[in-house]
Amino acid sequence: MLDALDLVKSYGSTQAVRGVSFSVERGSAFALLGPNGAGKSTTLHMLVGALRPDGGTVRIDGDRDPADPQTRSLIGICPQDLAIYEELTAAENLAFFAEIQGLRGRKLAQRVDWGLQLAGLEARRTDRAEAFSGGMKRRLNLACAAVHEPKLLLCDEPTVGVDPQSRNHIFESIEALRADGCTLLYTTHYMEEAERLCDRVAIMDHGRVLAIDTVDALIDAHGGQAVVEVELAQAPASTDDLPGTLEGTTLRVETTEPLTAIETLGETLRRANLSICRLRVDRPDLERVFLSLTGRSLRD
Repeated sequence: MLDALDLVKSYGSTQAVRGVSFSVERGSAFALLGPNGAGKSTTLHMLVGALRPDGGTVRIDGDRDPADPQTRSLIGICPQDLAIYEELTAAENLAFFAEIQGLRGRKLAQRVDWGLQLAGLEARRTDRAEAFSGGMKRRLNLACAAVHEPKLLLCDEPTVGVDPQSRNHIFESIEALRADGCTLLYTTHYMEEAERLCDRVAIMDHGRVLAIDTVDALIDAHGGQAVVEVELAQAPASTDDLPGTLEGTTLRVETTEPLTAIETLGETLRRANLSICRLRVDRPDLERVFLSLTGRSLRD
């Protein structure tokens, strides 16, 4: 559905995107992750035809150019900065975005009703958006992006600043869109969102794709080992027979098989007459992969 090949974009002497390539299969969900300044926004602008690449190509739905107006009708964009009109009602916002995509008459009315349902705003259809909470505006933002039934939906940080209920509603809305066959490209700083919603993930930094695969494959390749952490009731007299590292009364063991490690560790501690106050398993996840690949230094 979407193919990006060797995308390059520079601003003066700054190369924002340096040879980015990936594909998004029809009906799938793809996450593009990266710290601030990684090149995600520039890449998104090129994907939708708002910015011409200095090098490389983007193709939508086969061999279509995203800069072509007819191709743009296949794309829905849910931007991080809200793209709704606060002086309009919920229904008027949906109707406006549907009309600029050519919807008229009965079809227009049907899609406005659909959008209100998707956003959970049926009871607020005649209320102006300026009266809505942040979560309601985010839900309406998503519905406006999808009201014309795009084949490809780009969601750029769609849950920024929303309450847990609205966040979950947005998740369910996106999952419903996918079930209807919509292809999704998703950017977020929340790793659990990518893990829940997306089939494949690309991690970007300094204008390049550092890794791309399924979440499980990325964790296996870059997540490191699980850590079993045990808080002992008292410090041991000797650490000779203990695995891992001991700091005070906290014992940490890195392992690829945490359940086996727990069983073995339990037997070792019993032989040493050591009691356990607390046990915790820290399994590798997508956030650990992200930090491993992009580093832990601040990006302001």
